[in-house]
Amino acid sequence: MILGVNDGLVSTFLLVAGVAGGGMSSKEILLTAIAGALAGAVSMCAGEYVATKSQNQVIAGELALEKTHIDEALDEELAEIDDLVGLIGLQDEALKRQVKQYYRANPQALWQLMKALEFGVLDSEERSPIRAGVMSCLLFLAGSLPSVVPFFWSGDRPEIGLIAAAALTVMALLVVGCVKTWATRTDAATAAVENLIIAGCGGGFAYGVGTLVGLLL
Repeated sequence: MILGVNDGLVSTFLLVAGVAGGGMSSKEILLTAIAGALAGAVSMCAGEYVATKSQNQVIAGELALEKTHIDEALDEELAEIDDLVGLIGLQDEALKRQVKQYYRANPQALWQLMKALEFGVLDSEERSPIRAGVMSCLLFLAGSLPSVVPFFWSGDRPEIGLIAAAALTVMALLVVGCVKTWATRTDAATAAVENLIIAGCGGGFAYGVGTLVGLLL
């Protein structure tokens, strides 16, 4: 989720900074920003949909193969239990034998065990490709707003729109950097400043390139 917002914030601001540096009017910058935001959102949606669906298909294929192995080579699959249960701290041999006896009598339960321990797949964590794609699209659009909205009211002064877009993007990047630390458990200030520096350098570079290209054309 954080990556989708961050992508929208950074990529749209870089686009806006670049075309603003090239001398475009507020209306032209606004049109470019909206087109860039929509294109990025569609790209994120399609990419996330394909990636999630492909991942689900790969996992489904692996699980189907595992089920075939259990049906056709149960002893070999049971032999793997020694290693798997050892990973969760079960070292007692008598207990291991009891575990294998249970799963020999319950192949479906063995499949569920392999599914969780060998492949790390839980039914509750399966992602919907459509939902993942839509969420990526919406998050990217949300991240694009700070760079788009100011140009609705900047009139014939695109520099005012750019300053406002930069200020809003800075605030949003600081918030996103802090929010990211909830998952990474790292220092909030460091993450926020790092996020800001990367985007700031990119924005400055994009503006410089836009200015240079505008002078050459």
